[in-house]
Amino acid sequence: MENFWEHLQNLTDAQSILSKGGFYFLLIVVFAETGLFFGFFLPGDYLLFMAGLLCSSGMIDVSIGTLLISVIVAGILGNYTGYWFGYRTGPVLFSRHDSFFFKKRYVIIAEEFYARYGGMALVLGRFFPIIRTFAPIFAGVVKVNLKKFTLYNIIGSVAWVSTFILSGYFLGRKYPQIKDYLEYIVCGLVIVTTIPLIFAFLKKNVMKIKRADK
Repeated sequence: MENFWEHLQNLTDAQSILSKGGFYFLLIVVFAETGLFFGFFLPGDYLLFMAGLLCSSGMIDVSIGTLLISVIVAGILGNYTGYWFGYRTGPVLFSRHDSFFFKKRYVIIAEEFYARYGGMALVLGRFFPIIRTFAPIFAGVVKVNLKKFTLYNIIGSVAWVSTFILSGYFLGRKYPQIKDYLEYIVCGLVIVTTIPLIFAFLKKNVMKIKRADK
């Protein structure tokens, strides 16, 4: 348990993550998690929240406006990269063998999410780990109209980035002492963003069992 908390503290260490060049690291993480298939494991949500929180206390040497615009652009470019990758690889992606960096089931999860929500999956999917990585890739696979994709891409990036960064920023301004409890906040964010995926996974397996019983 002590090792677990130590790991969380390392992850939330402003000096090692979001200071002394960490701003650019944040942009790389957002870009990778929103468009590169191996970026699904990156902790985008809590880093955005932390960035806003630390920006409010001056621990990140950029203004809140610069932070927001830069990260939104990184998220938009990431999705375009994912779309291009899916467009180029197409159905081949579904026959690709699983590896440490790629899991075919993640593409299937994105496919089912997209089938349920249509284009809005590119907006809603931003708020769910794994889906925000593979939704734009799948959109490229099915060759979603580029103008339509661009609209949802921009809306999704603005909504996702603004929600987490501004939440952290305004909480940090109102409650400066909150930065002393970052490890608990990280746990909360991980739980909140993971629950919907667990629920979807369980629901899918229950449906399989029911079909098998029939």
